[in-house]
Amino acid sequence: MVSLEPAALAEACAETMCESDGASRALGMVIEDVGPGTARLSMKIRPDMVNGHGICHGGLLATLADSAFAFACNTHGTVTVAAGFEVTFLEPARLGEILVADAREVALRGRSGIYDVTVRQGGNVIAEFRGRSRSLGRPILEERR
Repeated sequence: MVSLEPAALAEACAETMCESDGASRALGMVIEDVGPGTARLSMKIRPDMVNGHGICHGGLLATLADSAFAFACNTHGTVTVAAGFEVTFLEPARLGEILVADAREVALRGRSGIYDVTVRQGGNVIAEFRGRSRSLGRPILEERR
């Protein structure tokens, strides 16, 4: 496994993951910050992201939270995937708004983890997400020689 300080490891893992994450890139997500067990992503609501009621499609809101969760739970250097999640929508997001998803590690025991993600628009909390992760036991980064 690559030997880096925790903050540098988190950044290197995020950079490696971002290179292959076409879904997050296609939705215009931006990694604002990443650290050990944490990640902050943002996304601007485009016309192709609103539903028939003129608000952001709930699945896309969940996708933003899920991406923040993914980056947070992969900061320790081991390939980690979602085992499941639950999301609660509190307020609608509208066209042109910029959403920010803050993910944080709540618990990490062996190969299992729990992460909470709060999605905000401005100062308003619009969604809460809880993700369960499972490590696959393989390194994200290749050994550096």
